[in-house]
Amino acid sequence: MVEDIFAAMKQSIVDGEREEAVALARKAVTAGIDPLAAINQGFVLGLDEVGAQYGCGELFLPDLVLAAEAMKGAVAVLEPELARRGAVRQVLGRVVIGTVAGDIHDIGKTLVATMLSANGFEVHDLGVDVPIAAFAQKAREVEADIVGVSALLTTTMVKQRDVVEALDDLGLRPRVKVMVGGAPVTAAWVKEIGADAFSEDAIGAVAVARRLVAAKEA
Repeated sequence: MVEDIFAAMKQSIVDGEREEAVALARKAVTAGIDPLAAINQGFVLGLDEVGAQYGCGELFLPDLVLAAEAMKGAVAVLEPELARRGAVRQVLGRVVIGTVAGDIHDIGKTLVATMLSANGFEVHDLGVDVPIAAFAQKAREVEADIVGVSALLTTTMVKQRDVVEALDDLGLRPRVKVMVGGAPVTAAWVKEIGADAFSEDAIGAVAVARRLVAAKEA
């Protein structure tokens, strides 16, 4: 039954089993199951469960990474079928994300990008050591809703302010919201540099991004 397949999809994400998630996605395509239904009624529910367990301290960062990778693998299988059917997955918002120039820390930024993508955001990951101007230029190019700026060092976090200013110089603020992250980032720092929000982890980043987009639409 389709319900059983959806349940298995959910569990594959909870268990962080990428190969199982990919196999189930392929099974859905072969069986003619609506790929949007597979995503929203199967895999996404697993990601929601992982987020809830992570928030309660029942799951930890490695579990989150595995779940995100499993979700990424499943969606990669289903996206061509979505395109073939002419279906479009709802895009919650467009996000440009990267680690600032001079900083090559990648894991946290990549996890946030993966989680945002898995949750329905269109994500443009610029990578690490990203020039300040590149954030603003890409945001203008793709008409981004949010720019996410990561910095893991106190010596590089000052460049988050530069990104805010670069966006302002191009006339993109306050339409384009700025979300910052990294170990040294605090709420006080967000206020000081004129950014909009920050998150301490990838699950929180998804909630923050949703809130920022909702506020724009209100």
